[in-house]
Amino acid sequence: MKKLLLFYLFSIVFSINIKAQKMANTTEEKAIYALIDNYSLAREKRDTVLLKSILTDNIDQLVSNGEWRYGIKEATKGMMQSSASNGGKRTLTVEKVKYLNKKAAIADARYEIVNNDGSIRKMWSSFMLVKNSKTWKISAIRNMLPAKQ
Repeated sequence: MKKLLLFYLFSIVFSINIKAQKMANTTEEKAIYALIDNYSLAREKRDTVLLKSILTDNIDQLVSNGEWRYGIKEATKGMMQSSASNGGKRTLTVEKVKYLNKKAAIADARYEIVNNDGSIRKMWSSFMLVKNSKTWKISAIRNMLPAKQ
């Protein structure tokens, strides 16, 4: 009887833990999706205050032309110059989030720019994310322009 009771209690605790983890992942994913949306908004509006609030100080970025940007000052400057010189509507759509641990994740997103002439530049972006206290921030960005096959 005691073994049955212990098994029953263990089963309840285990199922509650699984449900809590699933809810936490959903909450975490919502926060990550919102972070990427804020990044997109900051780029669109050229809002350096918002941008600096969602990037880590030691951010690094590799853009599709092979240029590296190191640190928040250089990355922010490059992002603002790129947004100003490459007109068009930018869209980032998160496809997948991979958690490395509770404080680190990678978000892979489709990155499309509809140019002023109507052509579409289709790329990928990977965002390396870190969680400080309760807030996710972008620590690194890798933009990729797939080669034509």
